[in-house]
Amino acid sequence: MEPENYPKRKATHPSSLLLGSKGMMAGVIIIAVIASVVATLLVTSNPGVSAAVSPQDCANTVILYVNTNLVQANSTATLVSAAEKSGVYQITLQYQARNISLYATKDCSLLFPSSYNLEGSTGVTPTPTVTPEPVKSARPTVDLYVMAFCPYGTQAESAMDPVVGLLGTKASITVRYIASVQGTTIDSISSLHGPTEAKEDLRQLCIAKYYPSQLWPYLMDYNPNCIPMRQNATSLDACVADATRKLGIDNQEIESCAIGGEGLALLQADEDFTTKNQVTGSPTLIINGQRYTGARTPEAYRQAICTHFDTPPAECSVNLSSQAATPSGSCG
Repeated sequence: MEPENYPKRKATHPSSLLLGSKGMMAGVIIIAVIASVVATLLVTSNPGVSAAVSPQDCANTVILYVNTNLVQANSTATLVSAAEKSGVYQITLQYQARNISLYATKDCSLLFPSSYNLEGSTGVTPTPTVTPEPVKSARPTVDLYVMAFCPYGTQAESAMDPVVGLLGTKASITVRYIASVQGTTIDSISSLHGPTEAKEDLRQLCIAKYYPSQLWPYLMDYNPNCIPMRQNATSLDACVADATRKLGIDNQEIESCAIGGEGLALLQADEDFTTKNQVTGSPTLIINGQRYTGARTPEAYRQAICTHFDTPPAECSVNLSSQAATPSGSCG
């Protein structure tokens, strides 16, 4: 049901606000307007001053307005947050893998495309930063860098899991691990959360090599059930054995790979990727060589990956959950 102050007609505003022209709004809803429009947009047609509404109610009205009037066909913006700031509401949306902040009056009658800090201003008009065009390919390369025990990394994996289910045959989606191999034995691995995490990094790399279709089911089982047992080696081993058994994974084969030179070589290869791409934090997502900085939700990940296809497959029209999987923290 539409909110009472939902606009009954589209506002008449410069066509540069609309998202139909090529590359016009690739990740930033109002980027062209900031440079050309010093005005406000009517969110409601009701005249006069109205009583203040809550940030959430205003955000709901704004997201509905944006998706009705401003976004490209077959795409949507999603709400990230809404809060009072300097006497107005700052409403942050996620669109095409980017976060964009809009500003609304407290009665939610006026929507501002940008804000300027007048205190300490140099008098120079700021130059908007244009988001680079996505690097496209027939089969995008998607690398999610994590540490096995990093809570932000495991939550990012949970957000990516439905994307793998949707796009896993269309894009190359790989989990890479952040650690340092300093010798020729498992004890030579330096990992932020200790040797048990290093061992799990190796185990997951070996599962990815020998049972690639079972890696994501394993992660979705291991992360919630086994990580809490990481301080108890006996319980952890039993949990791993149970997770691999349920998925038809030969646990002994994976153990042999993980503790031997094969596992070390796999982790060394990931360390080389980590160094090359200057990755230090878990999680870090890189798509076709471009670092992703948007929201960590299944829908945000889907949108980001789909912008990197030469020709997006039919699966890119399927919307996934926009519920946040994790705050924007990291381990590193």
